Amino acid sequence: MAAEQGAEVGSSPWAPLRASVFRALWIAVLLSNVGTWMQTVGAQWLLVSAPGASVLVSLVQTASSLPVLLFALPAGVLAEFLDKRRLLLATQLFQVVVGAVLTVITATGGTSPSLLLVLTFLLGAGAAFQLPAYQAVIPELVPRAQLTSAAALGSISINLARALGPAIAGLVISWIGVAAVFAINAVSFLVFAVVLLWWRPEPVDRPHPEAFLSALRVGGRYVRHSPVVRRLMLHLVLFIVPASVLWALLPLIADQRLGIGSGGYGLLLAAVGAGSLIGAVVLPRLRRVWSPTGLLAVASVGYAAAMLVVGLVRIPWLVVLVLLPAGVAWIMVLSSLNATVQAFLPRWVRARGLSIYQVVLFGATAVGSALWGLVAARVGLPVSFLLSAALLAAGAASARLLPLHDVSGVDRAEAPAWLDPQLALDPEENPGPVLVTVEYVVRAELFDELMAGLVAVRRTRLRTGATSWRAYRDAERPELVVEQFTVPSWEEHLRQHGGGRTTGADQASLDRVRELSDPPPTVRHLFSV
Repeated sequence: MAAEQGAEVGSSPWAPLRASVFRALWIAVLLSNVGTWMQTVGAQWLLVSAPGASVLVSLVQTASSLPVLLFALPAGVLAEFLDKRRLLLATQLFQVVVGAVLTVITATGGTSPSLLLVLTFLLGAGAAFQLPAYQAVIPELVPRAQLTSAAALGSISINLARALGPAIAGLVISWIGVAAVFAINAVSFLVFAVVLLWWRPEPVDRPHPEAFLSALRVGGRYVRHSPVVRRLMLHLVLFIVPASVLWALLPLIADQRLGIGSGGYGLLLAAVGAGSLIGAVVLPRLRRVWSPTGLLAVASVGYAAAMLVVGLVRIPWLVVLVLLPAGVAWIMVLSSLNATVQAFLPRWVRARGLSIYQVVLFGATAVGSALWGLVAARVGLPVSFLLSAALLAAGAASARLLPLHDVSGVDRAEAPAWLDPQLALDPEENPGPVLVTVEYVVRAELFDELMAGLVAVRRTRLRTGATSWRAYRDAERPELVVEQFTVPSWEEHLRQHGGGRTTGADQASLDRVRELSDPPPTVRHLFSV
């Protein structure tokens, strides 16, 4: 498999495209992204002259983003345990049908703002089920050393589509009409489906399916007890909410402040996309100059400066120029955060973790878009962009107080399976939660070191399935420390033993505390009675 090939080619930002399957899927996703941006421009342009346009136009972004907030978590569970190729194929065919319906309704003049938003929501629902499956399959197609490059190529696809889609949409709308834009979007989904039919992945051993609600809880528990992922998502929200002002209100900037029509609006979006392409090319060099935290702060400040100009200036060519660095800043933030979360999440929970990441990303976009539409309706476009710039500057300042974690050297490989305990009782006759205790005997001078090590162990236990965790010190024998954690069932505990849930970094944390105990720790498993 591609993921097992050598890592020496990982230094090139284009290396993942050497894998034929990744290349074909990347091209298909690019075409689909172009169609999606054309659909967005067409939907927004249909509403730009409607009563209450500032709210309706911003709701197009909300309608396309909100489904991810609602459906990405169950989609992540499905992607974890179902055939990802078949799931992707089903989502494409669903979007083909919805796109065709939207095309026919628009061509016959039967569309309305409410119906347009409903169909946009359904297209967003298809994307919500597609995203976790597609992102989770990427690490199976390229070596780990190329994951950052693959994530950057994903951002290039999105931003190249942002450059091409609006420009093409503007021309198509002016020459043929909005219905043609919707038709092209439906065809782009069909092309993706054809590529998926061509792809014949090697059979893989999928994990034994877990109960749906239990799998949801486990995914959420992993993120909740992972400081790295939580910090990434915090900075994602701090950037996306104010930054979404551009996507929510740019049609109104083009129409009301610059007076440049649908073609001009496409040009503005194309400028952002072109800037994103520039950012993707220079990003590897920028990573060598700035730390991840520094990169985040610089990009946020640059984007804030661009929002000031967009909100205050009424000169079209100047707005186009400042949207180029805005695109660079956009990809600097999203590509870096996305690559980090993909590389950090272990395989067993990757789809669920990515689905939560997508919920945060699109949820922040949906909330931000709706918020900026309401703000613009109340205080106007210039003040809205000024407020956005202020929030972005505050987010840049927070990066110094809450820096991103460096995960470059963290071992995410699956640790070898532990030996299963030898039991005298039958687990099937003793269902219910299981209490696991680990007894450490440590010298007084090693007590503080053990306590520090147990902090990392606690997170490992809770990430991999435990629902509660405590550590106790024996009052009569101070050298005895007892770690105690509960898992919902014996099956869940066996997943900790050999289900691939423990990574190399987790195992290193466990080994450090075990080495401090003399004699070696004693482990007990207690069934509820």
